[in-house]
Amino acid sequence: MAIVIDSPQPVATERFTDADAAVRRLSALHKAGVEFIRSRFLAVLDGEVPRGRVRAFYPQVRIVTETYDRFDTRLAFGFLASPGTFATTITRPDLFEIYLKEQIDHLVRHHGVPVEIGLSTTPIPLHFAFWGGAHVDATVAEKLGRPLRDVFDVPDLAITDDAIVNGTAEYSPDTVKPLAPFSAPRIDYSLHRLAHYTATAPEHFQNFVLFTNYQFYVDEFVRWAKDQVADPASPYDSFVEPGNLVTRKGDTEPVEGLAPPRLPQMPAYHITRGHHGGITMVNIGVGPSNAKTITDHIAVLRPHAWLMLGHCAGLRNSQKLGDYVLAHAYVRDDHVLDADLPIWVPIPALAEIQVALEESVAEITGLDGWALKTVMRTGTVATIDNRNWELRDHREPVQRFSQSRAIALDMESATIAANGFRFRVPYGTLLCVSDKPLHGELKLPGMASEFYRRQVGQHLAIGIRALEKLAAMPLEKLHSRKLRSFEETAFQ
Repeated sequence: MAIVIDSPQPVATERFTDADAAVRRLSALHKAGVEFIRSRFLAVLDGEVPRGRVRAFYPQVRIVTETYDRFDTRLAFGFLASPGTFATTITRPDLFEIYLKEQIDHLVRHHGVPVEIGLSTTPIPLHFAFWGGAHVDATVAEKLGRPLRDVFDVPDLAITDDAIVNGTAEYSPDTVKPLAPFSAPRIDYSLHRLAHYTATAPEHFQNFVLFTNYQFYVDEFVRWAKDQVADPASPYDSFVEPGNLVTRKGDTEPVEGLAPPRLPQMPAYHITRGHHGGITMVNIGVGPSNAKTITDHIAVLRPHAWLMLGHCAGLRNSQKLGDYVLAHAYVRDDHVLDADLPIWVPIPALAEIQVALEESVAEITGLDGWALKTVMRTGTVATIDNRNWELRDHREPVQRFSQSRAIALDMESATIAANGFRFRVPYGTLLCVSDKPLHGELKLPGMASEFYRRQVGQHLAIGIRALEKLAAMPLEKLHSRKLRSFEETAFQ
C-alpha cells in the first residue's frame, strides 16, 4: 500500500535579481513549512493521529552559471569558481536575513544572472521546526501508537555533516554543487546545540567573538558591558546574559528573560550592536574538546572574527608572569581535529588579525616599538590535550616544543585557530603568561591572585579594542583569501 504523504501544496520556483525580494520569498517558504509541521504536531497532542507521513521541505537557493569569468580576483567570497549548477538549503531566514541578502546580492552582481528560489527535496525535521525554548516531547509517540519517525521526519546524521567545509565531498561534473559551507540541517543542529551549551538564543550572538578559559575574564566583561549600556554615548544597544536576560541601553536591570537555575556548560554573554556588529564572549572552560565543540556550532552563524584570550604557560626563561603572547603559529598537540583537519595542514597567521592585536596591545599598554617587546612576544603557541603533562616524563614534549620554537603552552588556542581555518572564520590568539612550569613558577592559588587582579582588565580591554578595529574593516578585507581552497562555496 502506498504511503500517504501529507505536505503543503507544491509551489513554483521563482527567479530573482533583487536580494531583498529573494530573502522575503525564502522566509515565506520556510515559515510555511515549519508552521505546517507545527500544526500537525499540535493536532497530535490534541488526539488527532495523522493518516500517513507529515512532511515539509526546506527552501533552497539555486543558481546556474556558464562562465569561468571572475568579477574580481581579489575577492575571497561572493563568486562561483566554475560553471555549473549550485544550490543550498536554507533555514531560519529571519536569523540570517542580513547574511543571505549580502551573499545573494554578491552572486547576482558578480555573475549577472538571477537566483532561483524554491523548495528543496530535503525534509525539515520535526525537532527543527521548533525553537526559542519550545521542544518536542518524546511522549507524543504514545499518542501516535507508532514510532515518531514513522510519521514525522527526524534529524538525519547522514546529511548532517561537515563534508563541504572539510573539503572531502566529491562531485561529478553534472552534480549540483554546494553554494554555502553548511546545509540547513547542519545549521539547525548547531542552533539547537548553541542554546543548550550557552543558555542564550542564537539570535543574540554577535559577529565578533571572544573565547576565554577563565571566569575572571567573564566577570570583567560583564562589568564593562553593563557600563556600556548605562552610557548614553556608547555605540552598543543591549547586554544579554545566560537565560536571555536582556538589559537595554539606559536600563540598569534586565527587562526580559529568565535567569537559569545554574550556569550552562559554556555560558555566553553578548553586548549587541546593529547588524550583529557587537561582541560575544564565551567561557569555554578548559580543554580542546570544549574549544572544538563550541566553535563547531558558532561557525554556522558565519561570524567575522573570533579571538582566544586566555592564560598560558610561558616556556622561555625571559618571559615574566603577565607578559603577552601573540600567536603567529601553532603546534597542534590537541588531537581533537585530527580527523577533520589533517595535522600536516598549516594554520597561517592572518595579517589583519595580527595587526589589530598588536596595535591594541600598544594602545592599551601605552608602549610601542622596541618598548612593546618588554611585555609582548610573538611566536609559536603549542596546544596540548593533557593538562598534567608536567607530571609525566616531559623530556620528549619539551624537546618537541623547543624544536618548534614554541614560546607558550595552553589547551585551547590551536583548536580555536584550526577550527577558524577549517570554517573560514578569521581567527587570532593573544595569551597572558600565568605560570612558567619549566622554571619553577607553577600556577598555585597564592602565586596567581595578584597576577589575576592586575592583568585581567588590561588583557580584556586589548581583546575588545582589537575586535572593534576588525569591526571597522570592510568585510572584503577581513575575510582573507588565505582561508579559501581550490573550489570554494560562493557564500562566505
